[in-house]
Amino acid sequence: MLFQFTQQGVGKIKESPQRVEAAKDLARQLGGEVKAFYALMGEYDTVFIVHAPSDEVVTRIAMAISSHGYVRTTTMRAFSEEEFRELVREIP
Repeated sequence: MLFQFTQQGVGKIKESPQRVEAAKDLARQLGGEVKAFYALMGEYDTVFIVHAPSDEVVTRIAMAISSHGYVRTTTMRAFSEEEFRELVREIP
C-alpha cells in the first residue's frame, strides 16, 4: 500500500509517526497486518507491506486510512515467488 501525503499530511508531518502506529492498529482491527513500513524517496512518500485475508480487507484498510485526510493511497496485489511460478505453470 503506497502513500502520498496530502497538503494536510505535510502540514502536520511531525505527527506522522503517531499516525503510522494508529494506521497499523486500524489495519489489525480490520483483519490485516502491516508487516513493514518504509519511508520512500520519489513519487510516493511511504509504503506499508500489508498481509490480509482478502482484497476486500485491504480495500477497507486503505479507505479507512485515507479517510482521515493525511494521505492518498494506492494499492496493488503482489504475488509471492511461488504464486508467480504457479501462474506461469498454468499458462497454456
